[in-house]
Amino acid sequence: MTSDILTCNFFQLFDVPVSFDVDLDLIHQHYMELQKAVHPDRFVNASAQEKRISMQQTSRINEALNTLKQPVDRALYLLKLKDIDINFENETTMDADFLMEQMEMREALSEVREKDDPLAELDRVGNEVKAKTKNMMNDFSSCYEADRLDEARELIRKMQFMQKAKKEINDLFASIEDEIY
Repeated sequence: MTSDILTCNFFQLFDVPVSFDVDLDLIHQHYMELQKAVHPDRFVNASAQEKRISMQQTSRINEALNTLKQPVDRALYLLKLKDIDINFENETTMDADFLMEQMEMREALSEVREKDDPLAELDRVGNEVKAKTKNMMNDFSSCYEADRLDEARELIRKMQFMQKAKKEINDLFASIEDEIY
């Protein structure tokens, strides 16, 4: 396998099926095995070319792990394997109801400090985001498996919004905690 590291897709690299639903424990297990085999520390006395190849392979393995660990990145990679590329800077969801929900959530977040218990409110919104994200991930998996790729693209756009919302909630949570304590 070590000779194929630079040419195979990320799913092949970790010997898992090409699917949105992946076994992250199995991927991590294969990651450790691959790193053990090609890590640059094993090549300190090797030729310059062997060291360079080791670095490239290690970098590729890390990229693959980071991509497959993150649901949005994994979804994007799956579509890339089907020659579908999404440019988020030029594309956004066209679902007006979803966009309205996002605006309402952002407004609620901007007003969270005014609540009696801002951390509880953030927790509530965070749980809502988590539940919606989980539903979107399930929907993406179904669309991808059924080859409904336009719907899958739309779900990725929405999942990216949810990913940003989750980060915003976590940042706000940390900021409020710092103020309280």
